[in-house]
Amino acid sequence: MNNRRQTSPGLAVKVLIAILCASLAGAQTAIRVDDAPTSRFSFITRNYQPRSVPPVNLANTTRIGALSSNGNLYLTARDVVALALENNIDIEVQRYGPLLAREVLRRAQGGGALRSVGAGIAAGPTSVSLTGVTVNTNGAPSSSGGSGVSSGGGIVTQLGPSVPSFDPTISGLIDFAHSTSPQSNTVLTGTTALITGTRSLQASYSQTWDIGLTAQLTYASNSIHVNSNFFSLNPYTSGDIDFQVTQNLLNGFGRAVNTRNIRVQKNNLKVTDLQFKQQVITTVSAVLNLYWDLVSFNEEVKSRQQALETADQLLKNNQEQVRIGTIAEIEVTRAQSQIFSARQDLLVAQTNLMQQETILKNALSRSGVASSDLADVHIVPLDTISIPAADDIRTVAELVGVALNNRVELEQARINLDSNHLNLAGVKSSLKPSLQAFAELTNNGLSGVASAAAAGQGGVAYFDGGYGNLLEEIFRRNFPNYSAGVSLNIPLRNRAAQSDYVTSQLEIRQNELNLQKQVNQVRVDVQNAVIGLQQARARYVAAKEARVLSQETFDGDKKKYELGAGTSYQVVQDQRDLASAQSSEVQAMANYTHARIQFDQALGATMDVNNISIAEAIAGKVSAQPTPVPAAVKK
Repeated sequence: MNNRRQTSPGLAVKVLIAILCASLAGAQTAIRVDDAPTSRFSFITRNYQPRSVPPVNLANTTRIGALSSNGNLYLTARDVVALALENNIDIEVQRYGPLLAREVLRRAQGGGALRSVGAGIAAGPTSVSLTGVTVNTNGAPSSSGGSGVSSGGGIVTQLGPSVPSFDPTISGLIDFAHSTSPQSNTVLTGTTALITGTRSLQASYSQTWDIGLTAQLTYASNSIHVNSNFFSLNPYTSGDIDFQVTQNLLNGFGRAVNTRNIRVQKNNLKVTDLQFKQQVITTVSAVLNLYWDLVSFNEEVKSRQQALETADQLLKNNQEQVRIGTIAEIEVTRAQSQIFSARQDLLVAQTNLMQQETILKNALSRSGVASSDLADVHIVPLDTISIPAADDIRTVAELVGVALNNRVELEQARINLDSNHLNLAGVKSSLKPSLQAFAELTNNGLSGVASAAAAGQGGVAYFDGGYGNLLEEIFRRNFPNYSAGVSLNIPLRNRAAQSDYVTSQLEIRQNELNLQKQVNQVRVDVQNAVIGLQQARARYVAAKEARVLSQETFDGDKKKYELGAGTSYQVVQDQRDLASAQSSEVQAMANYTHARIQFDQALGATMDVNNISIAEAIAGKVSAQPTPVPAAVKK
């Protein structure tokens, strides 16, 4: 087992994202968002060009090759952790989380509703044999689920006032029109068919601020030409520049209401960081359990091979004694039966070992067992299970304190509870009536060509001119309009808003209780982990003593048999008992490793115990060098 080491807590979200972007350039992963290709007009078009995400990378790191030799993959527990960090697909999936959360934040900053993105925590693989596999306090295989970042991809329901768009908008309109209208009164128009040609131009700029203020500036002009001589100006152009502002005073007022999605998504960035860490903990714990089970399966195979060799030697001895007439023929039959039983046990042990290798290789490779560098490789574990003389365990109260500070799911629950309170501000705002203050200022203008019908009319000459004259009138404010007022909308019963607010409060109370439930569960997890570790040690001590006694019994009865004072039947029985005791000892050793791993998980110390750097985990590149292949193997 690895020694403990104290490391710094998880990185802040901004630092995490910076490390992700900087380190991926030299890592084997290709998780990034590429900007659109640049051009001469990129400063104009970049916001309207699609960015791209590179395809997934299914190539394994070179660490596998460095650990392989002569068709074998030589692994220590430290190498298993490094390969899992670099190649495990579940961890790779979670590496997309920070970028997904960053893009949703970009969406929220533009005024969009939050998207439900990301994937929940994937449970780690389990061993072939269910005996000894790490289980949580509910008895299910170890797994956890992410919270705060959902896995859908749709839009989260938005309660409370709608969040306005914070991206400014420019709009324009150019319109050309021609119309012919028959006239019933030629006295007014001087023609039986009034033909009108119109050219319209409109441009506007609008923006909304997070306090609930909306402003819009619009310029519009219409140039009209008619076939009537009765118009004083023909053709003529009318235009105006209009400025409008609207401010929400009750419903939808204030930054707390209009920026709640942004602040919630910043919380989700932190949750994504914690979710990645939780996936690392889950996966590392799972692959370590696989590795130590593989070690125990190897020991089981050796034990069964030894039992087969002993049975084979007994058969030879019995055959010799039958030949010289010292024992009956039935003793050969008993010895043969023991051989077939030992062969069956060996076959089961070898099958478990091969299947366990397959599961472990699949967890350490991006392309699974189909990978060319892993398909036919045999895993050779270099570590052996060693049980320390004593477990350095502090008091339960101290361990609970450590766990409450370290457990990722508690921090996630606290952050999500804070997000619920942020959303409550928006829901509460919907209780208020809609009260808006508005003001509008418009400058008008008119310009055209004086017709013959307007000769001698006073004041027409003021409008006689071109487009420049129109603009001068507008900006001189010769013809201004002003308006201001308030708009009040009161829902008389307001049942939907009342229901939403109380429902949100009830959900918060539920979440507070669930947080307390998780705190209580952490205490239970720690106490159960301590008990499990103590029981695993006691079981190992008992199994070891049983194996020693079985060995002594077997050796004694075998010696008596060889001296003619014992029976072949007793030796066969002792041999079966010894094989069973050896198997129980191996399983007890494996159970101790599982209990130790579960103990680290209960304390939230898995990453510290295994010297895992969050920066290296995010980058998918571990700096520690692979364990050298044993020199004897190279020769």
